[in-house]
Amino acid sequence: MGCVCSGTLSADTLEKTNKHPCYSADAHHKYARMHLPVAPGCNVQCNYCNRKFDCVNESRPGVTSEVLTPALASDKFVWVKGEIEHLSVVGIAGPGDALADWPSTKQTIENIKAIDQTITFCLSTNGLLLPKYASEIVALGIRHVTVTVNTLDPAIGAKIYKFVSYQGKHYVGSQAAELLLVNQLAGIEYLVQHGVLVKINIVMIKGINDRDIPAVVKKVKALGVFVTNIMPLIPAPGSAFEHLPQTSMKELNALRDVCQLDIHQMRHCQQCRADAIGLLHEDRSQEFRMCNHVPDGKTKESEPKQVYQIAVTSKYGKMVDQHFGHATQLLIFQGDGQDFQLRETRNVGQYCAGMAECDVEDMASGRDKIIEALQDCNAVLTMRIGYHAKEQLRNKGIYISEYCDTVENGLRYTASQIAELPLGQASGYK
Repeated sequence: MGCVCSGTLSADTLEKTNKHPCYSADAHHKYARMHLPVAPGCNVQCNYCNRKFDCVNESRPGVTSEVLTPALASDKFVWVKGEIEHLSVVGIAGPGDALADWPSTKQTIENIKAIDQTITFCLSTNGLLLPKYASEIVALGIRHVTVTVNTLDPAIGAKIYKFVSYQGKHYVGSQAAELLLVNQLAGIEYLVQHGVLVKINIVMIKGINDRDIPAVVKKVKALGVFVTNIMPLIPAPGSAFEHLPQTSMKELNALRDVCQLDIHQMRHCQQCRADAIGLLHEDRSQEFRMCNHVPDGKTKESEPKQVYQIAVTSKYGKMVDQHFGHATQLLIFQGDGQDFQLRETRNVGQYCAGMAECDVEDMASGRDKIIEALQDCNAVLTMRIGYHAKEQLRNKGIYISEYCDTVENGLRYTASQIAELPLGQASGYK
């Protein structure tokens, strides 16, 4: 989806949408967004979700390094607005549900509107409380709302949702799923009828709801939604679905292609953290933690910069684009967290070329040799890494960063993650 076609959109909504990185594919390389984590409460327990409020090493929905009050959120907005060019969107996506903490969500939006009338606001919700708050959403001038709808079948929903809490009662099984669905559809219909652009998120869970997703897409299209975003399951540690396989991009894109025949599909989603800041492909949230904020008129004592040595798997030195086990050489970079220099290229033996060609014993031997060659490194930056290699590196005190972007961005991201580790844990790294 490039620039948004005008259709029946007002001129103001059209302009805001074309500058919204989640609603316009052309915008996500140009315009930045910030998510304000002011809504920690949630009323639906999804089996794929494990909300962690202080987890700097993960990038997925439900994760944040801090929870803010509306007043602190306003301070943070002013700080970020002054540092990031082309900040166009403020979103509230939890870390729980934006409507489960509606007073905080509403106050945050009102505070920022008083500071900057040009900012576009959006929010993300499971939809359970949409019938209650949809009219207030419209009155606030919010024109972009994302609702997560995973199935139309209560029996399937019973497998996805552990429970639903609604109006003081606790619901489980298909009864919980049916209640959620009824409220979602009613809320979506109201928002669309009142000029709100609704995006539907759908988590693709292989063997559970994947066959039902085309029906979801057809239903929400009939309600007039703007776009659907089919996302891969991320097996979050500690969640009920942590042992399920992550949805492959091949399967995901095949389903998107089928659903594209009914409604446009979002294909550039990054499944952002609840405190994400910056361009979609360059999350800078750790730069803007409030504990690092120095108010105007004060100075922060300078601290000696740590030197990081990071091994990178990259075919040509530009992108982090290789699996750890497929690399034939490792690029060794050294730097202070912002500026890095290539110090060395270490040739290593590729120990895995695909499971059909790999002998387990030979793999272990080759893997051990590579890991021993990394004893002087703080971290490994790689597109993907196997479980056994990851555990061995961790046992050696070497941080693992799985990242798919430019080497330059990956190095800075990895250094920022190491810097944010708890003191005792960070001391395990060289």
